[in-house]
Formats: sequence, structure tokens, C-alpha cells
Amino acid sequence: MTGVRINLQKGIADALQQAVALQIQGRLDEAERAYEAVLRLSASNFDALHMLGVIRTQQGRYDEAEKLIRSALKRDPRSAAAYVNLGNALQGMGRHEEAVRDYRKAISLQSDMAQAHNNLGSALNTLEKYEAAIPSLERAIALNPQNPEAHNNLGNALHKLGRNEEAIPCYHKALAIRPKYAQAYYNLGNALLGLGSHAEAIESFDRAIAIDPNFAEPYANRGSALLALNRHEDAIASCRRAVQINPGYAEAYNNLGLALVAFGRYEEAAVNYRKAIAVKPEMAPAYMNLAAAQGKLMLLDEAQKSYERACELAPEDGGLRSLAMGLRRRMCDWRNLGDHEAMLTRIIEGDKETVLPFVPLVFLDDPRLQLKAAQGHINRIKLDMLPKIWDGTVYRHEKIRIGYLSADLHEHATAYLMAELFERHDRNRFEITAISFGRDDKSPMRRRLIEGFDRFLDVREMADLDVANRIRELEIDIAVDLKGYTEDARALILARRPAPIQVNYLGYPGTMGAPFIDYVIADPFVVPADQQEFYTEKLVHLPECYQPNDRNREIAEETPSRAECGLPEGGFVFACFNNNHKITPEFFGIWMRLLQAVPGSVLWLLQDNPWTADNLRREAQARGVAPDRLVFAPRCKLREHLARHRLADLFVDTLPYNAHTTTSDALWAGLPVLTCAGRSFAARVAGSLLLAIGLPELITHSVAEYEALALKLAGDPALLAGLRERLARNRLTTPLFDCERYARHLEAAYEEMWNIWQRGEAPRAIAVPSMRSPPASP
Repeated sequence: MTGVRINLQKGIADALQQAVALQIQGRLDEAERAYEAVLRLSASNFDALHMLGVIRTQQGRYDEAEKLIRSALKRDPRSAAAYVNLGNALQGMGRHEEAVRDYRKAISLQSDMAQAHNNLGSALNTLEKYEAAIPSLERAIALNPQNPEAHNNLGNALHKLGRNEEAIPCYHKALAIRPKYAQAYYNLGNALLGLGSHAEAIESFDRAIAIDPNFAEPYANRGSALLALNRHEDAIASCRRAVQINPGYAEAYNNLGLALVAFGRYEEAAVNYRKAIAVKPEMAPAYMNLAAAQGKLMLLDEAQKSYERACELAPEDGGLRSLAMGLRRRMCDWRNLGDHEAMLTRIIEGDKETVLPFVPLVFLDDPRLQLKAAQGHINRIKLDMLPKIWDGTVYRHEKIRIGYLSADLHEHATAYLMAELFERHDRNRFEITAISFGRDDKSPMRRRLIEGFDRFLDVREMADLDVANRIRELEIDIAVDLKGYTEDARALILARRPAPIQVNYLGYPGTMGAPFIDYVIADPFVVPADQQEFYTEKLVHLPECYQPNDRNREIAEETPSRAECGLPEGGFVFACFNNNHKITPEFFGIWMRLLQAVPGSVLWLLQDNPWTADNLRREAQARGVAPDRLVFAPRCKLREHLARHRLADLFVDTLPYNAHTTTSDALWAGLPVLTCAGRSFAARVAGSLLLAIGLPELITHSVAEYEALALKLAGDPALLAGLRERLARNRLTTPLFDCERYARHLEAAYEEMWNIWQRGEAPRAIAVPSMRSPPASP
């Protein structure tokens, strides 16, 4: 019997040796059969159970692998290697916490086992315990410096912690050991993407793809990098390739949607966001992006549901919640409005989340909170990582070079205000360049703007860094941002400091909270000097009004009839053509009381969407006012819109966000505007305009005063007629619509900024004295 036992043991040993050799050669099917043969001879053989479990893991048959390796460990509970491989099987099943315990057990049995430390670090990465992963991965590298996976995993932990500059050398070390390591090239691309090095990221993604053409992830993230470089067509193609390779790749569908949005292809974008959600139902960014696309398609009720779902999935995302709040304001859906305002305040005060800076301007009349929100937003960006383009060179040009940056150089409110200013700049002293990153709508306004500049650069398809470099190449002295944090803004162009003087002007009525913006253009009314503490920019006070106005805005000669506009033939017409999101329950309540107090009167509002009309009519009914006393004006061409102002009796303004361009429109058309001045920039613009046109008595400073004066004007035709007559007289004789005078004031501000810089001084507050201009022609 002894001889038989010896022969059996020898047969098992030979079979094991053969199985191991087959496994090393990658002939897994044959190795599998060989191990199974061993187990038929000895069902409890440790090596066969263990190694067959490893093969099952490689085959993705994790349940079987777990059972086999656990059986092996019953035979040898001191095998560190078996615990490592058990951890690998558990990782395959997504049981990462259990895998961590097994890797730790392996280390306790064999502390110098590099693979156990590496796999432990990898599992901790998967569990998003990146800080805990780093010591394990560093230990793995110390034990085996030639392990490319350990270097790659360490890079991943650092990348996830935002330490991209430290992560990049890790990936380079992995690639030095294994030059054909596609995953490391992909991860290197992600780290470069995190640093904003988009072109270099694309190179890394391309190398990963060259090694593994069926690797979907680099295609998707390459799409993100291309989007950042405004190479939208290329981004679409890259993302489409990702989903061709992996039709179940949610992030690729989401990126594809973002690329399509750049072309205004919102319906296609929405389709792709829905595909992302179908694959990954818990993907909050896809719901958020879907909501934005639905908003553009005027599917506001669907957008609201999408935002609600996104907020459920990401309840700590302040930016997301601020978007959802903004949509509800657009629809005049005021349910729980007080709770939303309190939540917004808590988010801003708390420092843990950030909100979109524009939202506090609409909701909160508090300059301190607006500053805090803007700083929180911009501080998310690691500004010190962005290359600074201007190197301190002091330019000595014959003319001061001004660069205006905007996405609105087409048919847009900003263009309506500024077109004449651009034309009236003194070309003997200034050279004016447009840096346009908005669409070309082929409109007459676009053509007029192009002709109004010395140089018009269309930089839509250029990356932020490339635009910044272009500004530096042109040696722009003063770069003027006309967007701030409004839609389509590109603040990161100026974040790279391409010009020695950088200015926040007109498009954003508040502080940008950004260290790279030196000045903000204001006036003593919109931002009194004692509010400097709420602005990171130095205040520049123009003497009469911060807002320019184009007196060439055409008003249609023909006035529509009241019947054509849905207005009653008689009765007082209160009008507010502000965007609907500016309407608040408090001021709507005032308007309803005015309608009750003035028989036959109506409220004429801008028609933005059917939900607003339904909600406001419902609110009117709840306040005892017949819903048909609300009349909604559809959008139309500006010249026709200005003409229909003649049918209204009094424009009633909103707070905390006043009418801005809308006030100018009303005053230009001869319609008196009643405003209530608040504390913040956005809440004081209409008052500034009224001062500049000589109608200070239409500025009130409390809601009670506002309501009382509105009622008085509606009941005193002679008083209102006198105001109309004075407005008509002042229209072309006061500063508001004197663009020549305004241009000289703004240029004086630019010259003082330039002089301060030329003297080597730090930016400081500037107050421009009032100057006369030649009499303006009608």
C-alpha cells in the first residue's frame, strides 16, 4: 500500500506541475482541466483548490472562485497568497470591504508581500478611501519598485484627492516600467485634465487608444478635453466612438450631450442624457444636464422634475440646488420660497458647498452674501495652477488698448446698450478690440458691432488658454469682462491674467469675488463708496450712471392698438416687462392691491412661458383679483416692443433685482418707471438710471413708499402727465442717453487705471469727475 500512496502523491505532484506550467503559459482552459484532474485524485488538495480559484477569478466566475479559495484556506489558514487571491475574487463581486479585510490578513501573515499592499491600496481606492490607500501603495512600491500597477494606483489615489501634480510622476513611472500600459496613459490624461492641461490630456488619451483601440474611457474623457478646448465637432466624434465601443457607458452619453449643447442641439442632447440615465439611474449630473436641455426646449415642467431627481441624488450639491431654485423662479413657482431663500443663505454661510453666484443676486438683497457666494464659486478653481500669461511687462503704446470680452456681441441686451459706445470711443487715444466667444447670428446688430471695433476676434472655437495668449500677443492694456458669471461666461480666460489691468463691467451687477479682476465699473448710486468692503474689485465711480445707452435704438413708428395687445380700451395699465424670474410674491402682492384699488386697471407682463402665466393667474385669484386682469405680452422685435410701451401708463419695477436694460427701454420709449432701491448693485440700477434722466422722485426706498407712490400716480393723471412731459424733455438733454458724454467719462476711468499701472501703483478706487459733452443731436 505504501508504494501505491507514493505513486499517487507523485502523480498529483506531476499533475500540479503540469497545471502550473499551463497557467503560466496562459493556457487557462488546459490548466483548468489539469487542476480539476488533481482534485479528482485529492479533493482537498490546497494548491489545486487555490489555483483553480485563481483561474475562476480570471474567468469572472467569482462565486466559484470564493468557494474554492475558502476551501483551500481550510487546508492552510496561514497562506498569505490565498488571502490575497480571495480578496481579488471578492473585489470582482464588488465586496470591497471584505476584500480589504482579507488583504490585511495577508499582510499580517506576510508583511513584506508587495502584492498584498498594492491590492489593499487598490481596494481602498475603490472605496474612495484615498488617504488610507496612499501608505499601502507607497509600501508596495518600497517593496517592489518595478510594479507598474502600484505606481498607477498611487497616482489614482493622488488624482482623486486633487493632487494631480503629484499624481503625474506616478503615472510616468508606471509607463517607464511598462510602456504599453494603456490604463496608465488614460489615468495620466485624467490628471492632466484635472490641471486644465487639455491638449496634453488629449495626447495621453490618444496614446491609450493607440495601445488599445477598444478602450472606451479614453474616448469619452478625450471628449471632455476637446469640449474644454471648444473643439465641439471633434468632441462629438470622440464621444460617439466611446458609446460605439461600450453602449452601456453612461459618462460617454453625458459628455456627448454636453458637446451637442454647444451647437444648440438640445433635443439630441436630451436623448443622450436619457441614455446615460437609463444605464446609470443614480447619475445626478445627467439629470442636471437633462434639466438644462429641457429648459432650453421650454419643457419647464419636465425640467423641474429632472432637477428634483438630481437634487435627491446629490442633496449636498449647492450649485445644483441653486439651478433648481432658479428654474422655479423662472416659472413663478413660489412654493416654499422662504425655505429656499433660507437654504441658500445657509449654503453660502456654511462654506461646505457653493452656489452659482448669479442666484443670490436674484434671491438675496445682501452684498455680503453675494460676495461670499462669488468667492466660494471662484475659489473652487485652483487659480495658482493656471499659468499667468502677462509677465509684468509695461507696455508703452501710443494708444491705450482696450479688449472687450463677451458672448453677447449679437442681438442681445448688452449689445443694445453698448453699440454706440464702441463707435464713439476716441480712436486718437484708444484702440478697441472685441473678443467675441458668442454665436454669430448674422444680424444687422452683429454687422454693426463688427464695424464698430478696430479689431473683431471671433474666438468661439479657441480654448481659454489660447484666447488668453492672444490677448497677451495683442498687448491689450485693459481687458474688460462683460459677462461676469452670467450664461456663456468664460471667466477663466482672465483667470490666467493675460492683461495688466482687468475689469468687471456691465454684464454682471455684483462683485466677481475674483483676485484676477482689478476694477468694477459702477457709479455712486448703484454701489456707494461705503460698500467697497463687499467688492474684491476696486470701485470705479462714473459721475452720473454706470450704464451706457445707445440712442440709435429704433422705435417703430406705428403703435399697435390696445386691442391688438390684449389690453382694455380704457383703464390704467401698470406694466412690468422684466424677465419673470425677477417677480417676487411681495411685489406681486403690491401689484394686486393696486389693481384692487384702481378700478379697470390691468397688469401687463412679459410672456416667457405658459407656466408663469398659469401660476401668476392662480396667485392673482388667490389674492382676490380676476385672472383676466393680467395681460401677457409675447416677445417680439425690439423696435416693436419699444413702440408698444406707449400703451402703458406706468412701469412698476421689481426688487431685489431691478429692471436694468428694461428700465432703459421704458425711459427711451417715454414710459415713466417707478422703482424701489435696495442694498445691492442689482437692486439699485433703475434708481441710477432715473437719477441720470432727472426723475429722482420716482425712486422709493421702502415697499410701503413704493406702493403709496404707485397708487398716487395711478390716481393723479396730471401728476403722471407732468412726469411724462419731463421725461420727454429730458430724454435727449440729460446724461442718460448722452453716449458721447458717457464715452468720455468711461475713457477717463480707463486712462486713470492706465496711469496708476504705469506708475507701478496697486489698483485703487477711482472717482471720475463730470465732464461736459457737445450738445447731442436728436
